[in-house]
Amino acid sequence: MATPPSASTFAALLRAEGVTVVEVGDWENHNRNSKGPWGPVHGVMIHHTVTRGTANTVQIVRDGYSSLPGPLCHGMIAKDGKVHLVGYGRANHAGLGDPDVLAAVINEVKPPTDDEATVDGNRHFYGFECENLGDGKDPWPTEQIDAIVRVIAALCRHHGWSARSALRHLDWQPGKVDPRGPGMQWDDVLASVSARLGAKPPTKPAPQPSKPTVDLSKLIAAAKTNPATSGTPVTYSGVKTVEAALVNAGYLSKSYSDGHYGKATVDAYARWQRHLGYTGSAADGIPGRASLERLGDKYGFTVVA
Repeated sequence: MATPPSASTFAALLRAEGVTVVEVGDWENHNRNSKGPWGPVHGVMIHHTVTRGTANTVQIVRDGYSSLPGPLCHGMIAKDGKVHLVGYGRANHAGLGDPDVLAAVINEVKPPTDDEATVDGNRHFYGFECENLGDGKDPWPTEQIDAIVRVIAALCRHHGWSARSALRHLDWQPGKVDPRGPGMQWDDVLASVSARLGAKPPTKPAPQPSKPTVDLSKLIAAAKTNPATSGTPVTYSGVKTVEAALVNAGYLSKSYSDGHYGKATVDAYARWQRHLGYTGSAADGIPGRASLERLGDKYGFTVVA
């Protein structure tokens, strides 16, 4: 747990670690502090952007979208290793995450499987988006990986943290897959951070994320009893996992990813069904096994029951 330094000190810490820093506009005062607190901070979270092109990516992470205003991170780590600072303070990057994962980061131990989304991550983490298509094929250049290591090391050194204070978005939030792709080996990143900090690499490797499970029958019950259809709404935690996948697929706005299988989720799932070639009543937004398994295979969850 720590208090974030001033913006000028933050930039100086990165430069002292050998990071090439690009300051974008009035980044020191660009934040979402009016929407909630920032701090105490507990760690550094790494993401990928699902974008192409440095200039385009910088603009997106600085300004955000109509449904998710910027900044979307504190710094964007480009393919060439330059770190573009776009905001400082509360940023829309982490969202709600698992309290057990937060406890693991605070205690500097390997995080457990993320299966709950109840803790405000935007408050508690530095966030760095990394320029990458996020398709599992776009490579991570050596310069970019080196910059990630140096960014993490700079903040861990300042706060007296170990490499275990760094985590991936996929460690934090159910259904997330970032960062991934050729050249992104998280165990190697942690080992390199430890080496820069003058410590031994973590003896326990970071776990491969276990896939969350979605119970098909419970999901269907939640979908069929939303107020847009009939009956008393059924709540089920797996709805959040499916909604996170639909957000990643581009069919659902993150603002509607609330664990309630309402009209927005029905419409988003129907779009996914139509994407798979279903029509008519087979694309009504109520999950079927085949379409749900396809979604889970692509966005990281397993269908049961």
